[in-house]
Amino acid sequence: MSEINEFYRQTAARIDKALQYCDDTKAVVLGEGTLERVGTFFQNLFGADAKAVVVADVTTFEIAGRAVLERLEAAGVVVEDPFIFDAPQMHAETRWVNALHARFSPTDAIPVAVGSGTVNDICKRAAYLVGRPYAVVGTAASMDGYASFGASIEHNECKQTFSCPAPRGILLDMNVVCEAPLKMNAAGYADLIAKIPAGADWILADLIGTEPIDEIAWSLVQDSLRDSVADPTGVARGDKKALARLTEGLVMSGLAMQKAKTSRTASGAEHQFSHLWDNQHHTHNGEAPSHGFKVGVGTVSTSALYERILATWSEATFDAAIAAIPQNFRAWETIERELEENFGTSGLRETVENECRKKYVEPDELERRLRLFRDSWSELKPRLEAQLLPAATIQRMIADAAAPSTPEEIGIDRPRLERSYRLAQQLRYRYNVLDWTQDLGQWANAVAPLFQPGGFWN
Repeated sequence: MSEINEFYRQTAARIDKALQYCDDTKAVVLGEGTLERVGTFFQNLFGADAKAVVVADVTTFEIAGRAVLERLEAAGVVVEDPFIFDAPQMHAETRWVNALHARFSPTDAIPVAVGSGTVNDICKRAAYLVGRPYAVVGTAASMDGYASFGASIEHNECKQTFSCPAPRGILLDMNVVCEAPLKMNAAGYADLIAKIPAGADWILADLIGTEPIDEIAWSLVQDSLRDSVADPTGVARGDKKALARLTEGLVMSGLAMQKAKTSRTASGAEHQFSHLWDNQHHTHNGEAPSHGFKVGVGTVSTSALYERILATWSEATFDAAIAAIPQNFRAWETIERELEENFGTSGLRETVENECRKKYVEPDELERRLRLFRDSWSELKPRLEAQLLPAATIQRMIADAAAPSTPEEIGIDRPRLERSYRLAQQLRYRYNVLDWTQDLGQWANAVAPLFQPGGFWN
């Protein structure tokens, strides 16, 4: 057996092992030339009599969708007319879900999404709304959502995660993935390396009991993570083995989310930066930066904050914060005023307020958390240090993969980035390093110095 075939065999074995923990996805095929097997793949998943409808955008239909349609027909599958999105700069939003839902409703054909994040999320949600399974043929290693439970859709001016099952089957042809635009695979690299600080955030949430660590889901993401991101220059070169490792890592991340039925396994404060800029409808050079590019900048941002915290905090920091609770505690009325200042009356305001209400705690609970952090500090600090990488290392790896690693590269200046730390903290109920900083009243001592002379962002 050749070296590359053995490599794909081992990849398949690891993915098959992960599938035993998943309810929705029954098969993942990853290798070279797998597009040729899509007919058999479809029939094994849905039966010999199942009909198919291919869903793609104009670009992905030419890249792989036409070939998928032809190979399904060659295998004897009845294939209905494809649904092809042709809107420029399309992203996942409710109107496209509704359009696809209308296409699916009169038929019992099984959707086959051909594309990456946007096409997959829209198809995933629309298939769920008609009560039907679906399959996806991925065209790039651009994100970890292929196998994930839930779809990220813009609704009422706000990007939201809607519950819906993952695909029954995922097929990824590395010949197609390696031909994807460099920026797409670079975005996937940035999305995957984000799991490093996201893991640290989960450790914090587990300690205070808001979201306990699911050991299996943790293992699916973290055990192979360092290997999956070990060759960023290979990703930039289009090296098949580097991209296959990246693709496997992204699939495993999605399977972990599917197993846990939450994105906690793969998303922390770094993703809240991306969601914030999404919801601000941020554009750069006339278009919205990709999810992965925004997450990459968020990953450097949270890594820098962790680095500052671990270098400066001690048990005394927690003791001081506990003693200061009576005078520093932020009542709900204070938070409401901040939300009014930060988000006004936009459609996002209601969503953010609901999230902040869920994360709001009274002084006694805040004290419990701070005491728990203090009493655990001798074990917590080295655990976080082992989980994290230095911010400069993360930044260099993201840059080596040809993804943006500085805020200016996605059109965010330093003052806006500094403000984004605070706004991102309010965006979601999901305990992370931003909430930790807020709970200790350490904003001026932890975030502000990052932007001062000698700080990471100065």
